[in-house]
Amino acid sequence: MNVSKKLLRAGLVVLAVTALASTGATASASPGATFNVRDYGAKGNGSADDSAAFDKAVTAASAAGGGIVGVPSGTYESAHTVHLKSHVTIQLDAGSTVTGAAGNAYDQAEPNPYDQYQDYGHSHFHDAMFTGDGLTGIGFTGSGTIDGGGHLITGNPKSGQADKILSLTRCSGLTLSGITLKRGGHFAALINGCTGVTSDNLTIATSGDRDGWNIISTTGVTITNPHISSNDDALVFKSDYALGKKLPNGNVKVTGGQLQANCCNALMFGSETCGDFTGYSFSGITITGAHKSGIGIVSMDGAKISDVHYRDITMSGTYSPVMMKIGTRKRCGGNPGVGSISGITFDHVTGSYTGSGSFSPTLWGADASHEVHDVTFTDVNLTVPGGNGTMSTGVPGNNATDYNPNSIGTRPSYGWYLHYTDGITFTGSSVEFGKDDGRPAAIVNHSSGITFRDLTVQKGAKSPFDIGFQSVKGYCLSGKTSSGGDLRVQATGSSATC
Repeated sequence: MNVSKKLLRAGLVVLAVTALASTGATASASPGATFNVRDYGAKGNGSADDSAAFDKAVTAASAAGGGIVGVPSGTYESAHTVHLKSHVTIQLDAGSTVTGAAGNAYDQAEPNPYDQYQDYGHSHFHDAMFTGDGLTGIGFTGSGTIDGGGHLITGNPKSGQADKILSLTRCSGLTLSGITLKRGGHFAALINGCTGVTSDNLTIATSGDRDGWNIISTTGVTITNPHISSNDDALVFKSDYALGKKLPNGNVKVTGGQLQANCCNALMFGSETCGDFTGYSFSGITITGAHKSGIGIVSMDGAKISDVHYRDITMSGTYSPVMMKIGTRKRCGGNPGVGSISGITFDHVTGSYTGSGSFSPTLWGADASHEVHDVTFTDVNLTVPGGNGTMSTGVPGNNATDYNPNSIGTRPSYGWYLHYTDGITFTGSSVEFGKDDGRPAAIVNHSSGITFRDLTVQKGAKSPFDIGFQSVKGYCLSGKTSSGGDLRVQATGSSATC
């Protein structure tokens, strides 16, 4: 190294050390060093507001070219928003908890000229315990906890109130591993417009609040072993217009873990669906409850959703084990059209739920020009509550601007209901009920290219038939009832191909 470069480096180090000295800190200023929040004034006694110390430690680490903000064991109250910076990781040691505080001292929600296109909580990002925009190489790691403490808002916050723990926009290289997020208000974590996200063994506990983790307009995501228990949606992938344009989504892999949602959806696409989604893989996941969808895919705002794969998924306690719908809400800038759902596979999926409340597993296209198409189900075995009597087998009502399973009336089949679909194949799959049901096991309506191969269904004592085809162009069926009998088929305005 020549003399000028040595002098330059020495000068930078002196400047960084001087900055640290002015705060009373003693941590090293070398890049990659650890900056202990206690060295910057944090008390960790559960009553002092330590948010300023966090900000100072983050700033010092950033000024040194990057580093780790160390949070040793203790309880750190954070009454103000902490502002994240690039190349800084917050390391939460075992026994450490950062907790939210009562009062109105968090950053105010910033104006957003595009807030008409999504809910308030998705439109604003500053009103959070931790926030950052346009950052690179950031993370939360360790085994500690960030707890909103019951002070974060589940609705629209007033000035000075926060409605989320972690809020990040336009980030690159995010690590979110090992830690626990609790009582997050509207969102435990919300990221929008990010790339390169890695998460391992993340725990989110928001069953008394709302959403777990919203991953919005984000590409390049690897998540392993998440444990998310929420009241609203648990792990959800969305694309909205909050950043003023449609953004891509995809190249996502989620492996292992457990998801649970009290009121809503466990593993979900939507409802905000502006930009397209492609390249998703979900495997080895256990879903233990969802009062809407266990697995939900809805395109409400013009998005094309494709190349999505589910393998080795186990579900229980889900009101609707599988829900796919193309809607026409079109809540997205730039005059969006009607979206699509295609290229979806399900392999080795089980769902068992016999409690009260249920929505038949459903594939629902918008119309004959916007079908759900090219979907395969292999070794998919569902047990649903049943318990209904016989009813009309006509098409149920539908609210095309609503994505919820109850936006479609009671399905005339206890099992699968397909409406405006094309190229749907079931192989080696089954559907049964907990209580005798007067409806057929499956009905397909206004569709084409439908195959049920080696299908097993439970026969209702008073059901008029087992499988119904209504205005279906090209269907193929083989299988039996669970008691070994032949399937009873009713086909009206339909043609068989085998």
